[in-house]
Amino acid sequence: MVLRLILPLIAVLLLATPAAAQSRCRAVDGDTLRCGGQRVRVIGLDAPEIHGRCPREIRLARAATERLRQIVAGGVRLESHGRDRYRRRLAVVRDRQGRDVAQLLIRAGLARSYDGHTPRRGWCGRG
Repeated sequence: MVLRLILPLIAVLLLATPAAAQSRCRAVDGDTLRCGGQRVRVIGLDAPEIHGRCPREIRLARAATERLRQIVAGGVRLESHGRDRYRRRLAVVRDRQGRDVAQLLIRAGLARSYDGHTPRRGWCGRG
């Protein structure tokens, strides 16, 4: 009898669990997070590198990292999409309001749209 009541409850709880995992993360750089023990690559953007090739890239990288820190401070949702060649977890990252973190950084001019396949442009040229 008790089992007949518990099994449907378990099924409802499993179905109500969101597909995206809530996570407390910290920014490693402008396009990478550390969530628990995992490195997570934010899908959809290319951010400048901290150890960039010119002062402009380094300046932008620091700004992108700081902005990502601010965005994820309240927690984020990760929608996993496998792993990259560096074994980082690939994920669409959403802030607490459900906004795509990649798009927030792109709109702020701190990252560029990136599909993971096309060659990336450098950050040291003009604008």
